[in-house]
Amino acid sequence: MATEVCGQIIAGLVGKILIREKSGQRIELGDLLVAEDKEGYLMLQVFDLIYGSQITQLAREMISGMNLEGMGAGLEFLEPQLRNYIIAEAQGVLRVTEKPHVPKVLPEFFSTVRHVEAKDLKFLTVPPNPVYLGKVRSGTKVIDVDVYLDGEEALRHHMLVPSTTGRGKSNLVKVMLWSILGQNKFGILVLDPHDEYYGRNSKGLKDHKDAKVNLLYYSVNPPSGANTLVISVRSIEPDHLNGIIRLTDAQEDGVRSYFQMFGRDWIENIARGTDVQGVARSTRVVLQRIFRTRFGIRVDDQGNLVCANRVFSESAGESTISDIVHSLEGGKTVVLDTSKLGDEGELLVGSIIANEILERYQGYKADGTLEEKPTVSVVIEEAPRVLGQDKLEKIGDNVYSTIAREGRKFKVGLIAITQITSAIPRDILTNLNTKIILGNEMSTERHSIIDSAAQDLSDNDRNIASLDKGEAIVTSIFTKFAVPIQIPKFEDYVASQATQVTMKEKVRFTG
Repeated sequence: MATEVCGQIIAGLVGKILIREKSGQRIELGDLLVAEDKEGYLMLQVFDLIYGSQITQLAREMISGMNLEGMGAGLEFLEPQLRNYIIAEAQGVLRVTEKPHVPKVLPEFFSTVRHVEAKDLKFLTVPPNPVYLGKVRSGTKVIDVDVYLDGEEALRHHMLVPSTTGRGKSNLVKVMLWSILGQNKFGILVLDPHDEYYGRNSKGLKDHKDAKVNLLYYSVNPPSGANTLVISVRSIEPDHLNGIIRLTDAQEDGVRSYFQMFGRDWIENIARGTDVQGVARSTRVVLQRIFRTRFGIRVDDQGNLVCANRVFSESAGESTISDIVHSLEGGKTVVLDTSKLGDEGELLVGSIIANEILERYQGYKADGTLEEKPTVSVVIEEAPRVLGQDKLEKIGDNVYSTIAREGRKFKVGLIAITQITSAIPRDILTNLNTKIILGNEMSTERHSIIDSAAQDLSDNDRNIASLDKGEAIVTSIFTKFAVPIQIPKFEDYVASQATQVTMKEKVRFTG
């Protein structure tokens, strides 16, 4: 059965092709259209819609006025389907002949176009290390073609998930993590400030069939079978504070002096007020206050070291960091419930682990064994807390910004989630080589995303602004074009995966 024509090309140039909509058809903002020729086809994406008419503006105003004022009963346009119409403005996004490539030609003049179909997207295959994102979307129509990224490449080269609140950022990341949980090929560290990934009281990663083997969950108040998030204060090193809290030069020198003098007991000696040569009393008092107020570490009236912040301990948690890093190196997903820690506590915990994994992987690169290790990626919510321009200027670089700039060389990546893309420096944005763009009403944020995208999205401002919940555009150096997708609701995706597993089991059993 032939696919119905929805429009015809009437004019334009390479980046702006004008298509007249056929009467009775409907072309939407963001639609993928196909213009065929003898060699293959050109895929187009609609980025704007305008009215067209062969009747002059003055005549249209007069006729509409007469109708509105009750003076034009029965007055109609002659041949309205010919005289008045919709014009779609589109750009070529992909030329497909023997294989897909960047378009460098215009479609044939006056050629007809149709809506994209699954058969047109056969080049979207499942990569060797698939990370599932959703299905291809054309306007509001969902095409039954799955979209994957190769995790080995995409996770190593960092990902950005930008949108305003309520557009489905966390839902997307849960879908992605579910799809790779059984592969045992990637180590994923999730800093979860809202305790929503594991699924303590709802559907979550814990419900995956391989969760018992490949998922670890740490919390200060863990449910049965999970791990207690407790870290020895002796695990904290001065470098872990970089970019997390602001220290003056004198305070930094003081921290280094305590670390050189007392090694792993440096924080305890600051808390106790131990004198160190070269560190002024005023500096020591300020450092005591910083550790007491920021991280809850102090000495009580009986002279005992006390950690009011439940994640740090003076007597427990000696192996927590090494256990987590070992799990990440084993290709497991580690979720840290940081909902009770506060910003600085969460970021410090993440900094300790990220520093350790980066240092280890730098060592593996030096001794030639890096390629044997799985890629490790850190999921960080509200990324400007550590990647923001103001943060980096005031406090300095931290392990997260180091990973963003250099981590790909050591197979360590970031999945940065943010509402405010414009707060992140351009050099870091350009290093986040995959962006999964969800809806955003703020013009400044859209332009920041567009300016750093892997493909040319300069005409997609309206497309991004019109994205509804669960709709996204994937722009990546690892995709053929900026792919519009529909992300499934996590609960629905889990149910569909369970159905597929059941069907496979039935086939295996009956076979």
